[in-house]
Amino acid sequence: MIAEILIVDDNADIRNILNELIIDAGYKTRVAANYNQALSEIDKKIPDVAILDVKLDKGDNDGIQLLSHIKSKNKDVPVIMISGHANIEMAINSLKHGAFEFVEKPFDQARLLNFISRAVENLNLKSQNKEYENKLFSSYDLIGNSKNITAIKDQIEKISITDSRIFISGPSGSGKELIARKIHKKSKRNNKSFIILNGALLDNNKYELELFGEEKADGSISYGALEKANKGTLVIDQISDIPLDIQSKILRVLIDQKFKRVNGSNDIKVDVRLICSSNKDLKNEIELGNFREDLFHRISVFNINIEPLNDRISDIPLLINYFSKKISENYNIQSLQIDENDSYILNHNWKGNVRELRNLIERIAILQPDNKEKISNIIKESLKNDNFQEKITENSLSVPLKEAREKFEKEYLTVQLKKYNGNITKTANFVGMERSALHRKLKGLGIKEFN
Repeated sequence: MIAEILIVDDNADIRNILNELIIDAGYKTRVAANYNQALSEIDKKIPDVAILDVKLDKGDNDGIQLLSHIKSKNKDVPVIMISGHANIEMAINSLKHGAFEFVEKPFDQARLLNFISRAVENLNLKSQNKEYENKLFSSYDLIGNSKNITAIKDQIEKISITDSRIFISGPSGSGKELIARKIHKKSKRNNKSFIILNGALLDNNKYELELFGEEKADGSISYGALEKANKGTLVIDQISDIPLDIQSKILRVLIDQKFKRVNGSNDIKVDVRLICSSNKDLKNEIELGNFREDLFHRISVFNINIEPLNDRISDIPLLINYFSKKISENYNIQSLQIDENDSYILNHNWKGNVRELRNLIERIAILQPDNKEKISNIIKESLKNDNFQEKITENSLSVPLKEAREKFEKEYLTVQLKKYNGNITKTANFVGMERSALHRKLKGLGIKEFN
């Protein structure tokens, strides 16, 4: 497909020169003479590459504003900034906002064409990588013959054909996103957008912007996840981490089927299938006051729960065999000779679940051992430092009961504190203690509290 270049410059002569130059080089073009025209062209259709004059008719940095607007729509679009009033500060500012290159007028035509060629190659490479990653991920199957996985496969077949909202629960790395992708792939929306929003990775002040988008003072629009997923599927991962005030707004969207962008005045209607997921017990979060009960009932028309890998050991040999073949194909190497019944693997505490197992097999593939003994050594070396249960057992068997109990409590509470980043309230809730009692216990065990 021929790349389309958007040219934005308020000087008609430069605009025409650029247009002819780029067309002669074999690209398609669109042109804009001022800020509003450029904004309209960008909102009409995002270009493959943009060439923007820094100064147009709206002020000294209106080109930078257009750059930010493009990046809000698609951060991968290369933007080349040009200026006849260039200085180092302007160049640095452009690059900080995500510009691909900065070119001073009058420009060398051959040099500019080289930048455009590189920009198109860069965009194509990113597109190919994304396509490859999506195909790779989508090609993975939900592997297992445990009761839990068998039941989930049956659920997927039955609920994919509906538009009902789904809540997927399970620990990190267990396969919640894979389940969501399988549902989307089997649904009537499979040729539309599949958008993922991770509630745990956003700053508190960005939730609303990421969900609903924004209408900026300069007239530009930043589209949120709801609009990007229109006619398709929106997955909100770790919805339990979204603040209560944003939960209320999500609830309102589900009731009214419409919303307003941040700073917007018009209602936006969207047709989105919502799939939510979390590694937390939402019913417990409701009791703690961290999650709205009415929202929970709205998002969980159907519930899917995927169990930790430790609770479905029978799936591990199948997963080992499957990932070994898959990863061998991806790396174009001979099939990995991993013993799927390796007792070290079967007895390991898989805190990272299926993701941890897959990472182990990928590590083996990268190191490319040439015999089973080397594979076994890699497995033991990779897993020996991660097994908390094994560590506790080794430390406890050679000391009196009282001392063993203290050692266990100290290591256990230290791990939990780290897990919750030193948050006493969350740690106390998880271990089933009052805050004050936990404080006393930590002090008695000599555990220093940290942030």
